[in-house]
Amino acid sequence: MSDVTQSAPLVAPRSVRGQQWLQHVSLLIIVLVLAVFAWLSPFFLTVMNLGNVLQQTAVVGTLALGLTLVLSGGGLQGITGGIDLSIAANLGLSAAVFASQLNAGQPIAIALLLTLFTGAAVGLFNALAIVWLGILPLLATLTSMNIAIGLEMVLTSNASVSASSDLQNLLLSNGPLAVSWLGWSFLLLAFGMIALSRLTSFGLRLQAVGSHPQAANAAGIGVKRYQGLSYVLCGVSAAIAAIASVSLLSGSSPGANDNLLMVIAAALLGVVFSRRLVPTLGGALISALFLSLIANGFQLINVSSYWINGVEGVLILLVVALTALLRRRQSRRTQGV
Repeated sequence: MSDVTQSAPLVAPRSVRGQQWLQHVSLLIIVLVLAVFAWLSPFFLTVMNLGNVLQQTAVVGTLALGLTLVLSGGGLQGITGGIDLSIAANLGLSAAVFASQLNAGQPIAIALLLTLFTGAAVGLFNALAIVWLGILPLLATLTSMNIAIGLEMVLTSNASVSASSDLQNLLLSNGPLAVSWLGWSFLLLAFGMIALSRLTSFGLRLQAVGSHPQAANAAGIGVKRYQGLSYVLCGVSAAIAAIASVSLLSGSSPGANDNLLMVIAAALLGVVFSRRLVPTLGGALISALFLSLIANGFQLINVSSYWINGVEGVLILLVVALTALLRRRQSRRTQGV
């Protein structure tokens, strides 16, 4: 017993140093990338451009926040844990509902309620399939993704639907610092969700459910209830992102599922900003802004935005590989103890 007690302090510092190394390298990469874009384009760090980036991040960032809730509640394993591949398709379907209702002359309140209901319904479908029926998350959400895409095509005949409303005009109008109210609304939503996850019993229990489900169940926390609720909230976040998307595009258009890779990248890259190497809402916010800045920088220096897909893929691979390596080293040291 004494050997274990004496060796335990040696494991923790090494583990902490590995995590700090990953975080410091990640922050250095972010600073270097931003510095390169600022050097190549004087317009990159202007208030106007940064406000535009914040506005453009509203859609993907909101989706990334919702996906992070699922990752937090489902655990670290994407196959047996939590993942939602339908979130971008849910965005497309919800945007089609919102735009079609406005196009048909429905009151804005009705359009908003139907949009939120659509997003929540897809999330509830995922929750029932995964949490209560026991279907693997990848398979269940892949199925709901195709269902959502099909319903969107039926609703819109696979064509763009124009829409306009006072709400859209308000969201795109400038607020403080010449940043649109859509950008400020996104930041308010993000900080509100971060506060929810860190300062409320719901957020703390959701993290406990994802990290230690057996212990949470033994403590009387409804593991299935919290996991199911995370999928519903993810669906609601898709509906909120759909409202932002319709505002930016003045309607809905096919191809919303193209956002999926960037959403997954933003959620997974948030791992590097966590002391426990797990997805966090704050990390997802930073990652989403970083990816948007990269896309914006490519545009300013006249580099094809298609390169962003390759950058996202490389970043996902690096983060997953490095975090897996650190966790494996931690596990070996723990077993050696």
